[in-house]
Amino acid sequence: MCRLLAYLGSPVSLEHLLYKPEHSLIVQSYKPREMTSGAVNADGFGVGWYHSQKDIEPFTYKNTLPIWNDINLLSLSRYIESKCVLAYVRSATSEQAVDFANCQPFKHQQQLFIHDGRIENFHKTLHRKIRSTLTQDFYEKINGNTDSEHIFALLLSQSQINKHRPPEYALRTTLLTLLEMAKRYQVEASINVIFSDGHRLIASRFATTSLAPSLYWVRDDPTFSNSVIIASEPLFIGNWNAFPENSIITVGADCEIQIEQI
Repeated sequence: MCRLLAYLGSPVSLEHLLYKPEHSLIVQSYKPREMTSGAVNADGFGVGWYHSQKDIEPFTYKNTLPIWNDINLLSLSRYIESKCVLAYVRSATSEQAVDFANCQPFKHQQQLFIHDGRIENFHKTLHRKIRSTLTQDFYEKINGNTDSEHIFALLLSQSQINKHRPPEYALRTTLLTLLEMAKRYQVEASINVIFSDGHRLIASRFATTSLAPSLYWVRDDPTFSNSVIIASEPLFIGNWNAFPENSIITVGADCEIQIEQI
């Protein structure tokens, strides 16, 4: 299980977003409050962000070190501002290596993607089944061995198949496909994901059987005005809202929020 963070709104420095809150993502890496499996998130991290003025592909910075041991991130964070940021700290599932290929965010063109959760016994259950449903383009782009990257590939495949529909539809179809597979193989899957094209955020809190991992959102907090933040755990005291179980939330460029039950 991992801890996630996404931001959309007025330009913000990475330092202000990642380090300043009292229960920041940095703190959640070594002292999470709501993880249901694992104790720390020490198996790497990643941050992805979009240029504030140019409509170009996002940049990602990743490491297999614990986030608190990276000597460059704090310095970089002081010089980077963005309107859209996705970040995560990792607690690796067994049999999924700690290497750069497995570090999130995963990226495809303008899309960034992060996942918190797991597919039970992934390589013995849904691994081959998911791969058999992928379009050729995205089958060939998988570099690592995580369930997370395969979920992203399935989402991209669904987006390609349903290219005339909104991305929320592709996510809903992906989740229902995984639900059907999990029932067939009698395994549990938890799929909290956030993905973005730099102009909006689309996120899910979803699990096939038990409760999904924690996920919250807050809008226009005085510390981060004109913005929406989505996080696995509240970063600070404020008017945080828990995602409903089995739901998709879309945050538009104007920070308007739409909630859809699955």
